[in-house]
Amino acid sequence: MTVSRRFRFGFHLALAALALAAAFAFISPATAAPLDDFHKTFDATLSRHGIVGGAFAFEHAGAKPTEFYYGDARGELHQKTVASTAYNWASITKTMAAIAILQLRDHGKLSLDDPAVKYVPELRQVHDSFGPIDAITIRMLLSHSAGFRNPTWPWECDSTPDCSWVPFEPTRWSQIDAMLPFTNIAFKPGSRWSYSNVGYVFLGQIIERLSGDDFETYVTKNILMPLGMTESYFDVAPYYLEKNVADSYLREGTRLTVQPFNFDSGITVSNSGLKAPLGDMRKYLRFLIGDAKNPVYDIVLKRSSLEEAWTGIVPTGTPGEAATAYTGGPGGSVPMMGLGFFVLEVNGHKYVYHDGDQAGFTAELMVDPAGKSGSIVMSNTTDTGQPPSDSSHAQSNTEPDPATDLRMQLRDVLVKDVFPAAAR
Repeated sequence: MTVSRRFRFGFHLALAALALAAAFAFISPATAAPLDDFHKTFDATLSRHGIVGGAFAFEHAGAKPTEFYYGDARGELHQKTVASTAYNWASITKTMAAIAILQLRDHGKLSLDDPAVKYVPELRQVHDSFGPIDAITIRMLLSHSAGFRNPTWPWECDSTPDCSWVPFEPTRWSQIDAMLPFTNIAFKPGSRWSYSNVGYVFLGQIIERLSGDDFETYVTKNILMPLGMTESYFDVAPYYLEKNVADSYLREGTRLTVQPFNFDSGITVSNSGLKAPLGDMRKYLRFLIGDAKNPVYDIVLKRSSLEEAWTGIVPTGTPGEAATAYTGGPGGSVPMMGLGFFVLEVNGHKYVYHDGDQAGFTAELMVDPAGKSGSIVMSNTTDTGQPPSDSSHAQSNTEPDPATDLRMQLRDVLVKDVFPAAAR
């Protein structure tokens, strides 16, 4: 290469680098100020609830992404929460199960209105006093309107002083199968909403039986890999990433109880098994926000199918019960349930989201589709709002008391200040 050509090449390379740096550095002052204020609110809120560690991310099309961290990933080791810290995203996993089902639908493998029993014939053992079990469709499972119970175990260990022998979650399909004759449908399928973890176990079985892959393998091949989520995995960490896994805690009054570390969610992996650092979840968030210039996104799931998932089917609120992160929004708004995603309208503006609670981890992922923005809130401590209780048995699906749920407090600020500023 001649000196002249090397000069021109170097000059063009420098210009490209400057342009790239400018693109990544750009963030409008209108967005920066609310995010700066939110950072202070985030730290103060986590401190007030006695949270050990947490993290936050915000993505907006064309703007520099925001991440900030709080406290410790592992309190006893004083290991700080950093970019590489991996968390259990709990029920946010359900959004990937829903995307997997929609992928199979788009590839002609199933219909959302197919009876679930067509693919999981063991469901014929379930007691349904409202009619034939064939009335329960895949669409109802996705929207939590099929009438199945919430917990995967249909009982609590409360008759002995030591419950440490009880498995954290069912480990095999045979255990779920054995419970089906003792499972009933609580209301007419499709008539209302009731959150059901076990319903997403059934969806996981449908994915496995139609694809021939384990749920973890299917999602890794068809969602994580194409989105470049290279540090994401299910259940127990790979050896080389184990050092990054966060501890998790339950706070009951002044007592802090460490929950199972690096645990296996067993057969419930399709409703709660995803582990990932914040950076990988931002890649997932960018996919949900969308970019017409990225052809990989349409390969993962075409935009029209995502928008279908983000159409409300059934309201989530239950009269007489306190609103939770799953059933309440700012100003008393009531979310709708779509296909694996919650849909919230505030002042005529739509947000889609999902929360996650498991073993002390508390998370929320939210997208403003019209504003091309998204946020992630993560905490490794659940403030139960309860006095100390027997801690001999780890809690698998734990939700904060609505009065102490930091996500609801932070969501109000995000919807009121941060998302509108980014959309301007």
